[in-house]
Order: sequence, then structure tokens, then C-alpha cells
Amino acid sequence: MNGLVGQSLRMCEIRRLIEKLGQKRAPVLLLGESGTGKEVAARAIHSGSPCGEFVPIDCGALVGPLMESELFGHTRGAFTGASESKKGLIEVADGGTAFFDEIGDLPLEMQVKLLRLLQEREFRAVGSVRQHKVDIRVIAATHHDLARDVQRGAFRQDLYYRLNIVTLRLPPLRERKEDIPALIDHFLERLGAQHRLTPETLDAMLQYEWPGNVRELQNAIERMVALNSGPWLHIADLPSALQNQRAADQGLASAVAAGSETALPWVHARPAAPGLFLPAVEKETIRKALETTRGDRAKAAQLLGIGRTTLYRKLKEYKIES
Repeated sequence: MNGLVGQSLRMCEIRRLIEKLGQKRAPVLLLGESGTGKEVAARAIHSGSPCGEFVPIDCGALVGPLMESELFGHTRGAFTGASESKKGLIEVADGGTAFFDEIGDLPLEMQVKLLRLLQEREFRAVGSVRQHKVDIRVIAATHHDLARDVQRGAFRQDLYYRLNIVTLRLPPLRERKEDIPALIDHFLERLGAQHRLTPETLDAMLQYEWPGNVRELQNAIERMVALNSGPWLHIADLPSALQNQRAADQGLASAVAAGSETALPWVHARPAAPGLFLPAVEKETIRKALETTRGDRAKAAQLLGIGRTTLYRKLKEYKIES
């Protein structure tokens, strides 16, 4: 469905909801980290009832004295340099969908005008005295915690409630790693590439946390294909972020498996207890390192022979508090 790739339970549920939302005109609020595919979801909702245009509006770019003109247009002579009348993005979206990307970045003065647009379904161009009626579907997206922004006064409460009719939260890629192989195939197909990943390369991509989410995965595939004539993509073709994490993970695993008494004095070279698998040993090793350094994470990382970023990720993964 319009680029929404994956068969995880969460993605199947999202596609089901989008199919329903596509037949409605109610405002939709899309939440999720950067790169999770909020615009893809918005376009899919629009395609469910493809009337009029889909008009993306980058709220972070609506700054300065001309931001109202960008949204609502202006009449000839409305301000210096306005030599002719111009339609704004809202009028372009009339009959279709206005997609407010990163709505949390919209300045407060424009939030007031957007609220009126949602309530009255009308706007006034800069320099005009006439109200203009519009019929638009509004979809907003943000990586912000809007409820928290409302509490600290950075986002209007009335606008938040007006937008928050239907909320759809897109999960980060690390929470649906089972979709990674399908996403890789999708991006390779879009590139027209005949490349394939070695099992080791795919495993490294499955282990990576993908802080940039689907967008980062797409960029990684495009980079790998551009730098490799194929047909196989190897570990050496991975972006440096993935290679660094893989090397760090291997270093920690090797230290745990070897039970190095010089780096890890509390680990003795003896067989692990029956039923104790590597993750459990790894967790215990990290916990002991923190005990030894009295909670100093930098020293613990040095003792373990791993980077601090890797240690922080492992602390989160194993829910270790220090």
C-alpha cells in the first residue's frame, strides 16, 4: 500500500486503519520518530479518496514575515514586492489534502490562524478583506510530544484537541525488525538493482538499531548499491555506523566468551552454567563492570573494551540501571 512495506502485526494494523481513514475527512494526527514514514502514511490516507491535490506543507520552513502569505496567499500590492496576486498552499489544497509536516514546529501566531481554518473552513489572503471558503482534509505529523508541548506553552491546547481527532502512531524500525528484509527488497526493486545481501550482511542490518528508521535504511541501501557493482553486498559495503556497531558488539561478545581476566577480572575461564546463554552472560558482565566502577559508565565501557554508545544501548536493551 503506497510504500507502507512490512507484514509485522503493527504494520498490518496501520494499513487497516489507513484504509478506513482514507474514506473519511476528519483530521488525522500522525506521530512517530523522524524517518518512520509519516508522509508515506499521509499519502496513503489521501489515496484512499484521491480528490484534489496532496499538498505537503513544511511547518519548520514557515518562518519570517512571508509565512502567512505562503499558507494563505496574498493580493496584488499587499506588501512591498507583491506585484501580483498569488495563491497560498491552503488554496492549492482546496478539495484535496493539506499535509502539515512537523506541525510541532509551527509558530504560535500561525497556530491561531490554522485553528480558525479548521473551525470555520475559511481563510483570508494577506491584503484581502474577503473570506475564502475551502474544503480540505487536514493531516498533521510530528515527532514532538505535543501533549508535553501544550503543557509548557509551546503548542496551543485548542489546536491540539482539534487535530487530535484520530491519532496514528508509526512505530520505529527497531520495534518491527521483522519487516527489514521486505523493506530491503522493496528499496532494491525501486532502484532496479540486481544486488543481494550476504547472510552476514543481512544479519548485521537486523542487529542494528536504526536511529534514523526507514529513511536511514533506504539511504544505506542506496549507498551500498551505488558503491558496489554487485551482485552481492558484503559487510564491507555497510555504512560506517553499522560497521562500528557490529565491531563493538563482536568485541563485547568476544570478551564475554573468552572471560578475559585482565579486562574482566570477575569473569573466570570456566564453562557457563547450564542453560545460561550469551545474552544473560553479557548482561551479568555489564552489571559487574558497573559495580566495579561504582556506576561510572565511561570507566565501565573502557573496562569492557567497548564504546560508550554501545554500552548505553546495551543498558537500555537489558534494562540495566546504574
